[in-house]
Amino acid sequence: MASKLGIAYSNWRRRGFWHKALDIVVWLFALAGFAIIGAWAVYQLGLTNNRGAVDKNSRYMLSISEMESLKESELTQEQIQRNWMKQYVKLAAFSRFYPVNAQLITTAAQYGHDPQLVDRMIAASSLYIDDLTEYNNLLREVEKVLEKHPQQAAENVIPWMCGAEWPALKNAIIRDKALITEAGRLTGVEPRLIVGCLIGEQIRLFNSNREAFKQYLGPVKVLSVQSQFSYGVNGIKMSTAKTIEEHMKDPSSPFYMGPRYEHLLDYTVEGQAQLDERYNRLVDYRNHLYSYLYTACILHQTMLQWKRAGYDISNRPDILFTLFNVGFAQSVPKPNPVCGGSHIKIHGQTYTFGAIGFDFYYSGELAEDFPFWRQRFIPGDKELTEEEIAYIQGSVSNCKRPPRGWEYVKKDSVVEPHREYDDALYDVDDDEFAGTYANE
Repeated sequence: MASKLGIAYSNWRRRGFWHKALDIVVWLFALAGFAIIGAWAVYQLGLTNNRGAVDKNSRYMLSISEMESLKESELTQEQIQRNWMKQYVKLAAFSRFYPVNAQLITTAAQYGHDPQLVDRMIAASSLYIDDLTEYNNLLREVEKVLEKHPQQAAENVIPWMCGAEWPALKNAIIRDKALITEAGRLTGVEPRLIVGCLIGEQIRLFNSNREAFKQYLGPVKVLSVQSQFSYGVNGIKMSTAKTIEEHMKDPSSPFYMGPRYEHLLDYTVEGQAQLDERYNRLVDYRNHLYSYLYTACILHQTMLQWKRAGYDISNRPDILFTLFNVGFAQSVPKPNPVCGGSHIKIHGQTYTFGAIGFDFYYSGELAEDFPFWRQRFIPGDKELTEEEIAYIQGSVSNCKRPPRGWEYVKKDSVVEPHREYDDALYDVDDDEFAGTYANE
């Protein structure tokens, strides 16, 4: 056999180069064919199938999936909130051993709006924990401490939020959410700061005119629009509005907001007509966008004034609310500013304007509608587009307004029709407005 192979090999060596090359190609194709046929046979016979196996934790995973979801249960909002508190206790204990996972679970549960998700995620993580004894012991210790202090049925810890005005005011503010959010976007100011100013002004009005609250704000839940000396839902004076506009155009001013905002409050008219237009912007009970724009500009301009003087108050909402209330004339940058402003009496207790805004800002109220920004003020890097400017300028309603300047007329020289304009104007239908405030 070996001699035959030797003879065959010897004969092959005597063949020409091209004959040898052809023989090699034929052999390679033959080998490739055998390989393909072999692979096909292995596949057809199922020799490569991974039949898998039942996971040893399958039943445990099933039990996690079957845990009750609060979304599907018939619990009250209060019960759900209490459950959230219990979940935070569990996470606090879990974080002592696995802080990374506790943080991830906290964030995920908040996005999921389901406190029961915490139990599921902790249970899922426990698959890789051999011994939960220490965690369970700590959790029991914490729960025992909490059980020593029974759940209190106390009202909101902030006294002025316990009255009937606050729930009504919240509903009225939420109705303006889109406008407030848009004003924040256009001015680079956190909308929550705008709301803080709004609340201080509205709470003052509601408590200074209880009858108006009982008759309109309570049942209708709308914002009060001032029309005497100070205007709009935030009580902006005409002189203040004019000063804001001047700051927008003066790059040398410490209040200058930058080129992006120069045309934010531009007019479509000139001369004397601008006075009427400015008044119409503010005393507009149908569309409050301009009230919020002027409010946001005051906040932004005041912050920049102090920052340029070396004092950053962008993280001091109490000071920003105070300065909004006292005005540009009293905004004097200095170290160690203090919270204050107008005194507002609510249910027998006196607060300052700045304190009311501060209370709201850090209360967590309306956080879903007006969340906290990481950066409260955003500098403008691009100018407003023509479409944005046109949108702003078109945000004035064709609604009935008290005559501009009537508040300067002596009361005994006019007929009674305008006697109640200084109380409030509400976001109601024109017919209802006329019947309520035009006692003609």
